[in-house]
Amino acid sequence: MKGHRERHLVSRIGWLRAAVLGANDGIVSTASLIAGVAAAQPDRSAILLTGIDGMVAGAMSMAAGEYVSVRSQADTERADEARERAELAAAPDAERAELAAIYVDRGVDPMTADAVAAQLMAHDALGAHLRDELGIHEALVARPVQAAAASAASFAAGAAIPLLTAIALSRTALPWGLPIVVIATLALLGAIRVAFWGAAAMAVTAAVGHLAGAAV
Repeated sequence: MKGHRERHLVSRIGWLRAAVLGANDGIVSTASLIAGVAAAQPDRSAILLTGIDGMVAGAMSMAAGEYVSVRSQADTERADEARERAELAAAPDAERAELAAIYVDRGVDPMTADAVAAQLMAHDALGAHLRDELGIHEALVARPVQAAAASAASFAAGAAIPLLTAIALSRTALPWGLPIVVIATLALLGAIRVAFWGAAAMAVTAAVGHLAGAAV
């Protein structure tokens, strides 16, 4: 149909994965920090300062880690692209046969596969090999800055939930109110397994904070 366009979520997978990871990490790690410090019985300002510091430091750490990780992927993709370009220049017939063999493995008969490989290479040889031989597609190509920004922003958004909870609740209500809010939020996001590990993280840090506070 003329003018028909489809929008698939796979084109957003690069930043969406980073955003989901950042949001979950922001909720769990910041809530765990707050729970641990609160269990040590400090004053309210110390608890809030810990939450704010955790949010800022975590967002920067997530951005840096995501950038380095995705940048490494992008460098690998560029190296493979350069290698494939050189192979196409040195042995185009062998590369065409290689591409045709890929289509045969996918169920295309040899004659049709050879014709398709020849036509695709005539149109865009490098693009055909990157896509069908190496699995590198424009929609999935690594974008380090985009991934870093998505990770940092989502971490901060996730961290804001336990931080705002700590601001809203009284000092006495915080130890039981914070876990309820965090676990409910993670469950609503569809991350039941994350909710379990989030509860475990808060329990462990609260126990450590309690022991440290008792020792002091």
